[in-house]
Amino acid sequence: MITFNIVNELDLTDKRALMAELKEAIRIDVMAARLAKSRAKEAKKIARENKAFDRAAKKAARIAKLEAKLASLKNPVGAKAIKAAKKPSNVSVLKAA
Repeated sequence: MITFNIVNELDLTDKRALMAELKEAIRIDVMAARLAKSRAKEAKKIARENKAFDRAAKKAARIAKLEAKLASLKNPVGAKAIKAAKKPSNVSVLKAA
């Protein structure tokens, strides 16, 4: 940057040219800052959506696990299933005199 003393020594046309250059540099910097801000905002939005998707997937997995557990409680497995599947034996009634 040019110091203030040097600017005072410039004539009017040079000062106007310097101001135009500074305005252009400021405009470019502002545009770059806006672009960076919008990109950061978009990245944050994508991260938020991904987090919500992951949360929904975990919830669905948890629900499926609990439904499987409930189904296993309703339908016994192993020895209980064999016992439940057996037909009752014929009952023989003895006539008592």
